[in-house]
Amino acid sequence: MTAHPPIGWRTWLLAARPKTLPAAVAPVVVGTAIAAADGGFFLPAAVAAFAVALLLQIGANLANDVFDFRRGADVDRLGPVRVSQSGLIPPQQVLQATSLVLGAAMLVGAYLVWRGGWPILLLGLLAILSALAYTGGPAPLGYHGLGDLFVFLFFGAVAVAGTAYVQTQELSRLAVAASIPVGCLATAILVVNNLRDVETDRVAGKRTLAVRLGAPATRAEYALLLAAAYLTPPLLWLTDLLSAWWWLPWLTLPLAAALVRRVARETGLALNARLAGTARLQLLFGLLFAGSILL
Repeated sequence: MTAHPPIGWRTWLLAARPKTLPAAVAPVVVGTAIAAADGGFFLPAAVAAFAVALLLQIGANLANDVFDFRRGADVDRLGPVRVSQSGLIPPQQVLQATSLVLGAAMLVGAYLVWRGGWPILLLGLLAILSALAYTGGPAPLGYHGLGDLFVFLFFGAVAVAGTAYVQTQELSRLAVAASIPVGCLATAILVVNNLRDVETDRVAGKRTLAVRLGAPATRAEYALLLAAAYLTPPLLWLTDLLSAWWWLPWLTLPLAAALVRRVARETGLALNARLAGTARLQLLFGLLFAGSILL
């Protein structure tokens, strides 16, 4: 057996793909704001939800790294370096790290299950299964055009409402409604990723929604997702679910408009910056949206 030299923390950080982590942070921030607004903020549950969200995101990133490599989907990759494909970390070690991270998520999540009961147990098991099934297993979600729906549900409804629920132990109308813009922006991150990779994914047989729709429709999907995110706060205000501070997330509108313009005309490597920009937008929007909920 060939012994591999120790792998530095910077390489593992690269494998974790830190630029994608705002997708895990923003839903927990919004869900916690909802819990606080409902008078049910509970710090231990909020911290545990934050940890589980980060661990699930990192675990999914590691799983995608190794499973995409095994399927040959990372050949001629335009995005950030994947450690399995580049040989920086042996695939078996990436798989072991995936198991370790998801195991840690289950360990921390046990506390949330104790708080929230069987609904949280069911959602947690589905989240772990989906993290693995996104690019792994016999019918990977990402290869059959279901990635967008998966991200919207788990980084929107499940993450936001779940975070609020484990603190308040109630499912409010606001928790469900507030998950919509968060889920839309998380999905927009994936849309940019898949738009960038549309040609290489097509060659590799990875039938993402972007491959199925084509680049023009995918650009329209991106614009519609951002539009839906910004239209939700005023609608919540009109239905008395949000205060007169609903406009706070709209302070990020210039950034969103600039991203839509650039995504509409850029291709390939240039979209890496738009992917990072969309992740920043989601985090900023989430923070300001949480502020509007608290106020």
